[in-house]
Amino acid sequence: MKRDAFYKYVDNIVRALDVDRELLFSKTKRRDVVDARHLLYYVCFRRMIRVVYIQKYMSENGYDISHSSVIHGIKIASDKAKSDDEYKELLNLIEL
Repeated sequence: MKRDAFYKYVDNIVRALDVDRELLFSKTKRRDVVDARHLLYYVCFRRMIRVVYIQKYMSENGYDISHSSVIHGIKIASDKAKSDDEYKELLNLIEL
């Protein structure tokens, strides 16, 4: 069930942000891709998907990430959601 939600969010994020799915799970540091990853971590966290499962699902797609990096991404996205109305609209679109 949580896995299904994770992949639904992946699909919604790559569509909404026009980011290539393969890039999302690559080691690239491109800002648009990093922002998309942070958004993915945040929406999963809001859906009550534990960080360890976020790590597991990312790893299943070839992207190994540390616990602290996921937490950092969640914090970045959370801060942005509090201060940016457009970001809030994006969240609503993705979490449908």
